[in-house]
Amino acid sequence: MLSKMQSTPNKGNGLDMDKYYWGQTLQEANVVVPVPPGTKSSFIVCEFKKNHLKVGLKGHPPVIDGELFQPIKVDDSFWTLEDKKSVSILLTKQNQMDWWKYLVKGEPEIDIRQVEPETSQLSDLDTETRSTVEKMMFDERQISMGLPTSHELLKQEIIKDIFG
Repeated sequence: MLSKMQSTPNKGNGLDMDKYYWGQTLQEANVVVPVPPGTKSSFIVCEFKKNHLKVGLKGHPPVIDGELFQPIKVDDSFWTLEDKKSVSILLTKQNQMDWWKYLVKGEPEIDIRQVEPETSQLSDLDTETRSTVEKMMFDERQISMGLPTSHELLKQEIIKDIFG
């Protein structure tokens, strides 16, 4: 039984909160905090540390102030003021293999089994990842046709080389 009620993720694989919303890819988390129209960037407080995010307007309680689900790469993260009506924050995840269940501690959790990863092309992947995926795809095809996997083919080659 789940100890906490899990929410269905929004279209961006995050959650719509009362005062902001967030989404994510495996590489980054994106946060949008609406601010009063005409807000200047000098009125905005946006601080991120490796494990912490604080966002709000000067002189007001922060909209977000808490410990992040997982660490971020501070130097690869930034914020911008969009059309003087929302703060857009891009947080680059340190671990780019995991989906976040929440943005900051204490928030409702999303059901990460319902996250829908963006479709990617093999050509988008780095060489090492691409070759791993291609090998897995080859092995799946071989198994579905009742043929030996790449590992089994390699073993057969080695045995043939040794015993001629």
